[in-house]
Amino acid sequence: MGKNMSQKHRDIKRSFDLLLSFIGLFLFGWLILIAYIIAAVETNSSGFFVQKRIGMMGKTFRVIKIKTMKKVPNQNSMVTTSDDVRITKSGKIFRKLKIDELPQLFNVFIGDMSFVGPRPDVEGYADRLKGEDRIVLSIRPGITGPATLYYRNEEEILAAQEDPEKYNREVIYPHKTEMNKNYIYNYSFLKDIYYIFKTIF
Repeated sequence: MGKNMSQKHRDIKRSFDLLLSFIGLFLFGWLILIAYIIAAVETNSSGFFVQKRIGMMGKTFRVIKIKTMKKVPNQNSMVTTSDDVRITKSGKIFRKLKIDELPQLFNVFIGDMSFVGPRPDVEGYADRLKGEDRIVLSIRPGITGPATLYYRNEEEILAAQEDPEKYNREVIYPHKTEMNKNYIYNYSFLKDIYYIFKTIF
């Protein structure tokens, strides 16, 4: 069994999150506003997508993203593929450029999330982890991280599967869990900087 993240590392990580999220909101607030307006017009609804996710210690919180999908009858899958008919025209661009993720800077600022960590799951995944796997819930979920970068083309991978939900549940999610555990066991602040850099560039 590996070691959990030390309190010193947690404090450094949180201080960095606060500073960078404040700067990010200041620099990209205008872009979030424009994306919100475009999404609102195209979906004829709120431009924000707000969903309950599983956070640190299994507590739920509301993640905020730019809305990139519209409601389509009989399309209720919990996984999204690259050819998903629910994705809007602007949504394709926002998702490709990761603009839809920018509102999560607010989630980071208020302490729901971190810049780097396991992605926050919908109910039915992280909250059902058992034993040592539950260490994934010991830290704040992140906007990016090793598993997120490894599966940055996840939607294309799922689109090629006969049963995307089953493949995600039986192959991708268990692999992500192992990668997230290793991230915690071998935590390094410099690695966080590296993951953020790789996400942007």
